Amino acid sequence: MAAEETIQNQGKITEGNDVEMSFLDHIEELRWRIIYAIIGIVVFTIVAWIFINPIVEIVLLKPARDAKVPLQNLRPFGQLFLYVQVAITVGIICSLPNIFYQLWEFISPALKKRERKYILWIVFFSTFCFLAGIAFAYFVMLPMAMNFGAQFGTAEISNQWTIDEYISIIISVMLAAGVVFELPMISFFLSKLGILTPKFMRKYRRHAIVIIMILAAFLTPGADPVSQIILAVPLVLLYEISIFISKLSSKKSD
Repeated sequence: MAAEETIQNQGKITEGNDVEMSFLDHIEELRWRIIYAIIGIVVFTIVAWIFINPIVEIVLLKPARDAKVPLQNLRPFGQLFLYVQVAITVGIICSLPNIFYQLWEFISPALKKRERKYILWIVFFSTFCFLAGIAFAYFVMLPMAMNFGAQFGTAEISNQWTIDEYISIIISVMLAAGVVFELPMISFFLSKLGILTPKFMRKYRRHAIVIIMILAAFLTPGADPVSQIILAVPLVLLYEISIFISKLSSKKSD
């Protein structure tokens, strides 16, 4: 009888899928999630390397070409290291859905069963927000920043940018914009956990604007003040959207 009750109890635990994991189990789960994420990055990095010439020459060099600023390489094997950097960056960006999925799968045991149903939607909107930030940086911020930087020059001093500094600015601005565009999703997640409330966000709106201006300066290293201001404007709008999302998610949690 005791053996039968034990088997029945084990079956119930398995069906519920709510077995408590030990600390070592969590570490093992995290290890595998990181491995899956890295595999995705490696695969997309290899694909990016196959198409590295059009990625660099057609996509990344376009802002400098439009601003009519010549680029030059001053380091031995500089272009090789540059191509590797670009391939890895593109690999990370393209594997974002997999990265977000592995992250949410690791967090999912802490969520309620009904909340786990929305993981795919969360992955979709997280990826969409990040890519929207990259698109905003590429089509709005970078053209204005390049034109702003290119207009300074004299007959004695000509603008000739080094390729590594140029690509560093391009990648940093695009990734920074992608990160800050995740603000609505961060607001959604923190509101679901009860850490953030719309009342709190409205109360400290002025403080948030100051922090946003400072954050925009740090997130655009090497870029000009114009890019920082251009990044700060959508950040303020995203903050207002985050208040609305926090309000909706708080109601659903109740």
